[in-house]
Amino acid sequence: MKIENLRNKSILILGLGREGISTLKFLAKNFPGGKIAIADQLPEDKISKEIKNFIQNGLVGESFFGKDYLDKICKFDVIIKSPGISPHQKNLREAYKSGKVISGTCIFAANCPGMVVGVTGTKGKSTTASIIFEVLKNGGLDVKLVGNIGIPVLDCLDKDNKDKIYVFEMSSHQLLDLRQSPHIAVMTNLYPEHLDYYLSLEGYKQAKFNITRFQGAGDFFIFNQGEKELVDIANSTEAKLLPFSLEKLPNSVVFKSYDKLVYHNEEIIDKKDISLLGEFNLQNIMPAIIIGKLFEISTEKIKEAIKNFKPLPHRLEFIGIYQRISFYDDSISTIPQTAVAAITALGDKVETLIAGGYDRGIDFTPLAKKIKDSEIKNLILFPTTGERIWKAVCRAMPKVDLRPRKFDVSSMKEVVSIAFENTGPGKICLLSPASSSFNLFKNYEERGNLFKKYVQREAKS
Repeated sequence: MKIENLRNKSILILGLGREGISTLKFLAKNFPGGKIAIADQLPEDKISKEIKNFIQNGLVGESFFGKDYLDKICKFDVIIKSPGISPHQKNLREAYKSGKVISGTCIFAANCPGMVVGVTGTKGKSTTASIIFEVLKNGGLDVKLVGNIGIPVLDCLDKDNKDKIYVFEMSSHQLLDLRQSPHIAVMTNLYPEHLDYYLSLEGYKQAKFNITRFQGAGDFFIFNQGEKELVDIANSTEAKLLPFSLEKLPNSVVFKSYDKLVYHNEEIIDKKDISLLGEFNLQNIMPAIIIGKLFEISTEKIKEAIKNFKPLPHRLEFIGIYQRISFYDDSISTIPQTAVAAITALGDKVETLIAGGYDRGIDFTPLAKKIKDSEIKNLILFPTTGERIWKAVCRAMPKVDLRPRKFDVSSMKEVVSIAFENTGPGKICLLSPASSSFNLFKNYEERGNLFKKYVQREAKS
């Protein structure tokens, strides 16, 4: 929606997290004197000081808090919904039917003066977006990293800068309401995820598809050709296709050959010069090579940016060696496939795996099979999926004496104590939960930070 079309409308900002606050600031700047309504499920006494200041300064008209925060939403002309709020609640479904619901992402897409490189995928999008940003920056281009991994998009909507490139990490929740796809769209992979938010796996896929659904013949879709789901999506878009894959497949623009990443027939970088672990991270790098070439950045500049790139926090991050045990933080792992990839990347030295968390109804069979074929001797399991992971392991390993030792835990302090007691010298303890964090932790960052904190504290004791 164009900014001018919001003028003289009654607007409700739904959800007052990071993106909701950004939207409120944006509207206050663009429509001074206009009163915007706000709503959030938090009770009024729990809202932030920043929101209270907006109310006290008269920048907010009506406000709705607590369990009934959705009751009055249909009386507004426009509802700007934050990504974290599920669209399937009763009053919201009615608002969607009347076409009232948009998002900050929709506003940005319709009004952005520069070029947007959108990056999505179930996993790897933060790393991929960050590497793309570094390649473009190293190539001397005017580029900003926005979205989940960067600043909120409405914080940087600048009408005067038509030359800026916005690398936008886009979650499925941000893509859900999108009606204008980015000029360059990147999709890393697609696995079952967020099944507590969408009514079905198909709903999740359709949200992801929006990153390329509205592209035209002058746009580009960069995708992992080794993923069947993505090939199916690619067959439904009008954009120019630029596929990548670990092995050389027909039409692959970037692929791996003898531990080198190759663009067409040109060697770009050797695997030994890359600090990121795992084959999955090679796939996260490939879109950056394609985009670097699209913008005519030299091979040396592309290689330099990739070589200097370090792992992001909580993404198979090496914490250190303590009491001769190597500790890795992969707290970002919220699905079985990422835990499998982490175990594969670190190899047979993984002796202790920490897994489990909030239950989103995902099948843990792939993880159980990987554990069966690994050298893992200790499974430290959080509720509630810890029990489901264990049952999957038992099905994969019917013989009791072949199974890892199981430890049920409910706190990170307990986890770390058990890890130090049971992991052998020269071995690896890996936090890769294969589950969301929300039942015990605020988010994956808190989970990972607590892991680091207690590892370092235990090592000193």
